[in-house]
Amino acid sequence: MWQHAGHAHAGTCMTSKRLCFEPGHKPKCLVVVDDTAEWDRAVYYASRWAIRAGGGVVMLRIIEPEQQTQEWLGVADIMRAEAQEAAEAALDRAAGRANGIAAITPERVIREGAPMEQLLAVIDEDPEIAMLVLAANPGAEGPGPLVSLLAHALGTFPIPVTIISGALSDQSVDSLS
Repeated sequence: MWQHAGHAHAGTCMTSKRLCFEPGHKPKCLVVVDDTAEWDRAVYYASRWAIRAGGGVVMLRIIEPEQQTQEWLGVADIMRAEAQEAAEAALDRAAGRANGIAAITPERVIREGAPMEQLLAVIDEDPEIAMLVLAANPGAEGPGPLVSLLAHALGTFPIPVTIISGALSDQSVDSLS
């Protein structure tokens, strides 16, 4: 159980050593591809970072499970298949963007479950992940669901987190990455 400031999150503690800069390993940047308008900024930054660090990019799409009752299980299976297809399409778009930016083919991961639990599990399972990159919505409605959720955990998060403003242009990100 991972604990932070009185909040328990199901998942594993970070017990694996980060190997990202050890001989024979390469650092990877983890980026979450979600349905927000600003996901592209995170992918852009992560791709530029990969060029400079000589590393790679891992793109994660999290499917949140629907509540289901016994009589709706057939519908749930159809919804799960549709969510899987949507996840693949989103990762196709993001991978195409990363390839266009940095001529890289990112790793693709699709997980189903609670976002924080899945995020921590992916980090724990891949000791080459050196950093998480998220993009924040610049609008008045707030930074976005994952950035908001993560804000409560930053003090104990197992790897560095970079949050990019969704308002930054490609040229601005270029000068920062």
